[in-house]
Amino acid sequence: MSNALAHEKSPYLLQHADNPVNWMPWGGAAFARARSEDKPIFLSSGYSTCHWCHVMAHESFANDTIAQILNEHFVAIKVDREERPDVDKVYMAYVQAMTGHGGWPLSAFLTPELKPFFGGTYFPPEDRHGRAGFPAILQAIARGWRDERFKLVAEGDRALASLREYHESRAGSPETGAELGAPGSGAQGLTPSSELFASASRAFEQGFGYLFEQFDPAHGGFGGAPKFPRASNLNFLFRIAALQGPESEMGAEAIRLAAATLRAMARGGIHDHLGGGYHRYSVDESWFVPHFEKMLYDQAQIAINCLEAKQATGDERFAWMARDIFEYVARDLTSPFGGFFTAEDADSPVAGGGRDAALAEGAFYVWTAAELRDVLGENYAFGAAHFGVEDAGNVPASLDPHAELRGRNILAQRRPLAETAAKFSLTLEEANDRLLVLQAVLRAVRGRRPRPLRDDKILTANNGLMISALAKGAMVLGDENREAEKLIDTATRAAEFIERELFDAPRGVLYRAWRDGRGGHEGFAEDYAYLIQGLLDLHEASFAIRWLRWAERLQAKCDELFWDDARGGYFNSAADDPSIVLRLKEDYDGAEPAPSSVAAMNLLRLGGLWHDEVLLERGRRTLAAFRSQWGRTAHAMPQMLCALELALESPRHVVLVGEPDQADFRAMVAVLHERIGPRRLLLAVGPAGADEWLAQRAPWLAGMKPVNGRPTAHVCEDFSCRAPVTTPEALRAMLR
Repeated sequence: MSNALAHEKSPYLLQHADNPVNWMPWGGAAFARARSEDKPIFLSSGYSTCHWCHVMAHESFANDTIAQILNEHFVAIKVDREERPDVDKVYMAYVQAMTGHGGWPLSAFLTPELKPFFGGTYFPPEDRHGRAGFPAILQAIARGWRDERFKLVAEGDRALASLREYHESRAGSPETGAELGAPGSGAQGLTPSSELFASASRAFEQGFGYLFEQFDPAHGGFGGAPKFPRASNLNFLFRIAALQGPESEMGAEAIRLAAATLRAMARGGIHDHLGGGYHRYSVDESWFVPHFEKMLYDQAQIAINCLEAKQATGDERFAWMARDIFEYVARDLTSPFGGFFTAEDADSPVAGGGRDAALAEGAFYVWTAAELRDVLGENYAFGAAHFGVEDAGNVPASLDPHAELRGRNILAQRRPLAETAAKFSLTLEEANDRLLVLQAVLRAVRGRRPRPLRDDKILTANNGLMISALAKGAMVLGDENREAEKLIDTATRAAEFIERELFDAPRGVLYRAWRDGRGGHEGFAEDYAYLIQGLLDLHEASFAIRWLRWAERLQAKCDELFWDDARGGYFNSAADDPSIVLRLKEDYDGAEPAPSSVAAMNLLRLGGLWHDEVLLERGRRTLAAFRSQWGRTAHAMPQMLCALELALESPRHVVLVGEPDQADFRAMVAVLHERIGPRRLLLAVGPAGADEWLAQRAPWLAGMKPVNGRPTAHVCEDFSCRAPVTTPEALRAMLR
């Protein structure tokens, strides 16, 4: 018999709808039940493609005996962290503070007043290796609630007070506003003579120094196993190169670290060599054995890394890497309605296992040598040599603790294609052709296997990241075979989907998720920040003013809902939800950037476009609010350091006058994206002048005219404009 989760839309919650646990969704009904029955709450938070969430669900939540303990002594609440990141972040902060680590599934025990008093992540179904199993923990907490409740309640009060004090100490100070000046004062804040400017300069050096020291010269990436494709690290390195100059010593070194990391990822098993895209992370230091889930937010951010690598190096292989991601997302993560789905699972049914086939991590992606011989025939030796296939499987037992990959092979490029070609006496072109044929055959065979679960909800935040990536692709990859036009069209469809389905236009409010209709939760700070960034990027790629107008409107609503006027920066959640016992500000750029890091850049971009001191000051206050974090541990907020670039230097504008759909206009635009360089704020004006809204926002555009009826670029830097130019060659020379 189903529990209360059967009425939810979240794929993760629906996965638990038939558990014997009497799950309830996060909300007033569950809280009221805990109070009326005088029971503590067991909160379990995860997401639909989380491997260890599946393990705990199978071992414990599907277990009748464990479910009976939970149902008798607790009110059990299940949360999809992707639908309710605000809830998840509060209790994850507690678990990290208590245990020193975090992850999913998140398991937390709360008072009926929602104060945490015990927690962890995955708990096994029985006592193991001296550690208490989940039933023993449940029974101990039930006894404690019955016999020594005052201790647990006191621990909840203490934990919440401690968390509040800790996060307030890291979230800026009331003096920040005074340092930068009150709104409308015209204070510049980050001037070359300011102490804050000096702190920013030191942070850039410290951030680069940390990544330089942590770089793995043998395998790329930073640190040891496990290795995550933390895109914000590479974003920061490319901004170092842009500011210092790609030919400078530091700039060249920054490009080397970032480019080597991307090349290593592309060779490794973390890259899906048949279907495109990248898995979540690698359990080893060489990017070989992945955790096989695929997340939309990773695809979007890695694509941008690849595009910036193409700009920084001129190497077309990085353009190929970006296209590989775009093709995967278009094929497997794109809704017919235009938005992008959230993820694909790590686990899938073992092929040939029938209706009741067991799930195994990576089952969709791995191969036995016998399968490959049968499928590839005479091409087997070539494929085995290139991808490192072994008869007994190529996954070491030390990297396969649950023996799910025993006897199987992960496809990873073991040698350069030129070496494989030489081994088989082929030209490089012949080897490449053979590899493409081989991949197509394997892709077709793999396509007949049971696919991993796809989380088909559409999240506003993640779609914002993907819109940014597609817009960046349109700007960098050029317009051969209408590629730029197609990428802009795909990004536009996604933006239109969000505007149609996830935006309440009369109220100006975003919603978080869509799955067979709009979900009930309004958007969080990351939804606004990521989407605003995507719209700004889409405007720069298409020059469609509607995206700029919408971005400005969303920024105003984001400020209204999430801005901390006392200390600066953005809370994750709005102030009107009584179930959030602690409003947090994210101060770490992890798998996804902190909302304030992205918002700071958005504010500085918008403020720079309009010379709007209120927006610029709010951007500077956001940077200053997290100064204790990026000033002390710069590597914690590499994305925020990227935003510092726009605060450290005066705005650079390029105004293009002409018709954006004309070839000679697009040729001028292409010059702006050929190489990595300082950020420039782009606007387009028609030959007859700016549109009415744009003319009101930027009256100084009235002086920007075409020269001799040709598309014309007006480049303005250091508070002055240079003579307009009308050819790509002249513009290129001006930007050097």
